[in-house]
Amino acid sequence: MDMNLEINRLLNFSLQQGLIAEEDKNYCANLLLDLLQVDEFELVEVNETLPIAHEILENMLDYAVEKGLCEDTVAQRDLFDTRIMNCVMPRPSEVIKKFKALYEKSPVQATDYFYKTNIASNYIRKDRIDKNVIWKTSTEYGDLDVTINLSKPEKDPRDIAKAKLVKSSSYPKCLLCRENEGYAGNANHPARQTIRLIPMNFEGHKWFMQYSPYTYYNEHCILLNSQHVPMKICRATFENLLNFVDYLPHYFLGSNADLPIVGGSILSHDHYQGGHYTFAMEKAPVEETYTIDGFENVSVGRVKWPMSVIRAASSNKQDLIEFAVHVLDAWRGYSDASVDVLAESDGQPHNTITPIARIRDGKYELDLVLRNNRTTEQYPLGIFHPHDEVHHIKKENIGLIEVMGLAVLPARLKDELAKVKDYFIARKEDISDDEQVAKHADWYKQLLSKYKDIKNDEVEDMLKFEVGKIFMEVLLHAGVFKRNIQGIEAFNKFVKTL
Repeated sequence: MDMNLEINRLLNFSLQQGLIAEEDKNYCANLLLDLLQVDEFELVEVNETLPIAHEILENMLDYAVEKGLCEDTVAQRDLFDTRIMNCVMPRPSEVIKKFKALYEKSPVQATDYFYKTNIASNYIRKDRIDKNVIWKTSTEYGDLDVTINLSKPEKDPRDIAKAKLVKSSSYPKCLLCRENEGYAGNANHPARQTIRLIPMNFEGHKWFMQYSPYTYYNEHCILLNSQHVPMKICRATFENLLNFVDYLPHYFLGSNADLPIVGGSILSHDHYQGGHYTFAMEKAPVEETYTIDGFENVSVGRVKWPMSVIRAASSNKQDLIEFAVHVLDAWRGYSDASVDVLAESDGQPHNTITPIARIRDGKYELDLVLRNNRTTEQYPLGIFHPHDEVHHIKKENIGLIEVMGLAVLPARLKDELAKVKDYFIARKEDISDDEQVAKHADWYKQLLSKYKDIKNDEVEDMLKFEVGKIFMEVLLHAGVFKRNIQGIEAFNKFVKTL
């Protein structure tokens, strides 16, 4: 491996992507020489343009493995290639300074720069994200997004064994803590030398914006609390959401709910998720409007969506915040046993809200999704949670991203659906004898009966369509008021209490 060339290629890439300046080349080269234990080096011109650094990094990693600098597992290679990119990274203060300068010209220019930097640094591993299987499914509620997530690699047994040997530490407290910036990582914690954060102050409190390394949609960002405090839906939540979209009006921002089952995967650290993307939920129309006494300056309606959504909009931010608090307070204590909604049981609260904020047509807008996390013997994972019949496709919690209309499905489905496709084309009557796809056996039989005359080259699209329909069913399960006459009446009954 010609490491002289590869180092020059990385320097050239970093210059083109704006990670370093011409004056930084020798300094960065020396950092790379030290890390890779290369003794001889000469700066040479490299005439190439690359969109990402993946090929260069793979060559450097192969060299590092060969020289015994790095173990040949996915996790260890990830730790080492982050160390490599750290040699050509701008300081956090430099990124913040440039972001602020561009923001003065345009918020869009600022986020464009910041997002591009996250891709160039390989913090967002675009080569993996591009492998995700993505499609849309047309439904009566709009075109739902579906993705089979392949960007998180499976753990190597060697990495699992190494993880057990890592000394337990409370630093950083979690993956979202501000202290991750620059953290080298270990077998239990991903490297974060290349992460950069943009500070933002709302209501006198400091927050930090970063991008998600898995980017489930365009410019998928995270706004994290500077303090390690639990998720909580309250007045401050609505203030923060609307202040953020005031600051970045081309972005939306939403919050996972603050209770288990209906909440996100990290409830221990207060954070929100946003980005530059239009979900099907945002496009969904208001199917019935309401007038709420005391909130004449707020337009209120029920959204035509599988889940139970109140959409409120106003040109006055404070009026909208007051309305959202009013809805939250009313919902926290609301019960309707006829539709299985109980505010609490055995002292445990069940009602909360998943809120999403945006600016549309010059007005502030909030979608308030009513959630309930109650369980029963029949539904031990949650009444308003994916039910058993859809677990072969989706069993995980319905968080903010799914609520808005994007299904993030497990990587296993790529191979499973490919095998189901082959069996379908062969018209195999029963697939329950195949352990890998036995979980799909009942669904498969339904499809065989439904699609008797389908052409072989149409089977893959048919399976994607049917998976999308199952996602719609998942959202319907998660809706506290069902999409039927009784459910709509129950929805309206709650609104009358406002």
